[in-house]
Amino acid sequence: MLRPRIIPCLLIQDGGLVKTVRFKDPKYVGDPINAVKIFNEKEADELIVLDIDASVKGVEPNYKQIANLAAECRMPLCYGGGIRTAEQAKKIISLGVEKVAISSAALDDPMLIARIAEEIGRQSVVVVLDHKPRMLSKSQDIWTHNGTRNTKRSVLEVALELQQLGAGEIVINAIENDGRMKGYDLTLAAKLRETVNIPITVLGGGGSLEDMHSVVAKCGVVGVAAGSFFVFKGPYRAVLISYPSDQQKADVVYSALQSS
Repeated sequence: MLRPRIIPCLLIQDGGLVKTVRFKDPKYVGDPINAVKIFNEKEADELIVLDIDASVKGVEPNYKQIANLAAECRMPLCYGGGIRTAEQAKKIISLGVEKVAISSAALDDPMLIARIAEEIGRQSVVVVLDHKPRMLSKSQDIWTHNGTRNTKRSVLEVALELQQLGAGEIVINAIENDGRMKGYDLTLAAKLRETVNIPITVLGGGGSLEDMHSVVAKCGVVGVAAGSFFVFKGPYRAVLISYPSDQQKADVVYSALQSS
């Protein structure tokens, strides 16, 4: 039986683990390898690691760090940041990573998705679409380069196009909800689930298992990802890596399938 995936999303800047709020003011929260070790112990379903500076600075992926993360990780690992060619994606997969995440490069050159899918298989190709509401409209525009460039293209339009080109999974990330821990964009998640027939993961705003329950109840079997929820605790946002137990996931999140 397929089950929802509960996925920590780790952001890397200058080699360290950081957390942002609305893609701004990154706060250092520790060493990525230490976080991976804790998520191993807690048997996380999957892990997403995104280098938030690589594409902005136009630099190559940090292959040494990727290899270290992959060697330590005992769960499926998705890595994104700085990937602009099929050769780079193939190299990252060869280091032990299961999936590569593409964002701005896929918007600049959609055929890149087809080339990467041909090299590593579409099941390993993830597209991350960071989005914000369009002013005076219900549409959601895709933004790139850490939310500083508006592509003026809609999430649903691009998701469908990239699925047809070979994307194996779509991750939507709500910029306005990032780091606020006040809930996901359920409306867009539901629309995306109706639009594409590949796996989707919803990111941006998760602050509780109840928030994750709401996504699964609305969308069915999807990935539900979060950052702050897994690294902060309490009103003062003390750094504490956590992950729900199997029983907690069953009681709160998986049970949502009964109502979806």
